[in-house]
Amino acid sequence: MVSRVIPVAPFDLVVFGATGDLAQRKILPALFRRFCAGQIPHGTRIIGAARSAFSLDDYRQNLAQSLKKNLGTTAIEDEKLVQFLQLVSYISLDGNGAAGWRALSAALSDGQEQSGSELRVQVYYFSVGPSLFGPLAERLHSHGLTNAATRIVVEKPFGHDLASARDLNRTLAGHFDEGQIYRIDHYLGKETVQNLMAVRFGNMLFEPLWNSQYVDHIQITVAETVGVLGREDYYERSGAMRDMMQNHLMQLLCLIAMEPPAKFDPDAVRDEKLKVIRALDPVEPYHIVRGQYAPASGAVGRDLNYRETVGNQRSSTESYIALKAHISNWRWAGTPFYLRTGKRLKARSSVINVMFKDAPHSIFGEEAGRHANHLKIRLQPNEGITLSVTIKEPGPGGMRLMDVPLDMSFAEALGPKGSEAADAYERLIMDVVRGNQTLFMRGDEVEAAWGWTDPIIAGLQARGDVPKPYESGSVGPGDADLLLRRDQREWRGINP
Repeated sequence: MVSRVIPVAPFDLVVFGATGDLAQRKILPALFRRFCAGQIPHGTRIIGAARSAFSLDDYRQNLAQSLKKNLGTTAIEDEKLVQFLQLVSYISLDGNGAAGWRALSAALSDGQEQSGSELRVQVYYFSVGPSLFGPLAERLHSHGLTNAATRIVVEKPFGHDLASARDLNRTLAGHFDEGQIYRIDHYLGKETVQNLMAVRFGNMLFEPLWNSQYVDHIQITVAETVGVLGREDYYERSGAMRDMMQNHLMQLLCLIAMEPPAKFDPDAVRDEKLKVIRALDPVEPYHIVRGQYAPASGAVGRDLNYRETVGNQRSSTESYIALKAHISNWRWAGTPFYLRTGKRLKARSSVINVMFKDAPHSIFGEEAGRHANHLKIRLQPNEGITLSVTIKEPGPGGMRLMDVPLDMSFAEALGPKGSEAADAYERLIMDVVRGNQTLFMRGDEVEAAWGWTDPIIAGLQARGDVPKPYESGSVGPGDADLLLRRDQREWRGINP
């Protein structure tokens, strides 16, 4: 993959919840890959912190096994692994109590400054449940473990509703400046997501057409093949609306709809995203479809039935949601945005489809059919961009039109066969170290998103809305198709 590796100065990174699933699958493998790429220098200190009582040797041994499992042994050089593990230490610590905090303070007491008087960057990654965000922030402050170079990373869910998000923002703001708080959404670290801004604002071809005059509608789809097994308690409390729509899909909507920022600067970009959220109209109840996965005919498996998986045969929590949204501003007035996300669907696919309008007049006659340009932005898997254009069908027999794709797969276009793009967590963690907040959510942005989401959830609960069942391995409930058919439109397919 074509890229430049820019090393950073040695830093300290403490991963709270270091024995948990997210740390083992994403955070620590991301750090190892950046180390192998030459971006993390020797002298960096990575400290795992969790309640489990591990010796340093035991933790390093478990970490080595975890890295081999999650990255594949072919991706790991033994020499690099040994060198990386020398950067890693471990402290048994209670996020809600007093145990371990003196040990952490002692571990960080040396080497607080780089050369000269410049402070060494300290990153505290909260890879824990949201209930621990506040206690961790308070204990870091009370034990004197913060300074001007401290940054904290908090994972979603950032609140359960507007009130809890505000409470959490207030708690964090009591100990850290907004410029020190990095609310992470890994979707924003994906290569194609960032390319949304490059495609829009770096190409004269698209930006003049990026408005309601030329765009018929936009579809945003995030489909998953997995169920909720292993996350039953969390998902039953949250559902697809809180788990995916309020953050992941909201962020994609903002990036696809935002105005050009004055410059590529963290606050300038986030200001424009905030304007999109505040311009969203309330969603009418008949513009929302909720679903809950059930086994396909003849299928066997516990996680193929949502209600059995969560142990609640009367559950009204949605594993699928689709809705129609409108943005009331000059650029997008009248252009619908259709958003959908669900679990146990036919394929894993995250795609944005920009559907342009038909030509105002066809000179080719009815027999040529109707054709319109279509920009498909694939976020995962097989990241890339496809532009559908209309051409003459080859051969004699008159002017027959057909649509063909101009396809750019990033893996094929930007690197040699077998090369790998950086994982989203690699990019985002290094942005934290560098102090770049462009791809992270600001506090007012999070609150605005909840301010739009809460009335939707409240309306559904007030109506006693029951999710429609859909078969595992399908494209979702049939009512979602009606959402577009009422507008003489149809969903694009869910394909890998």
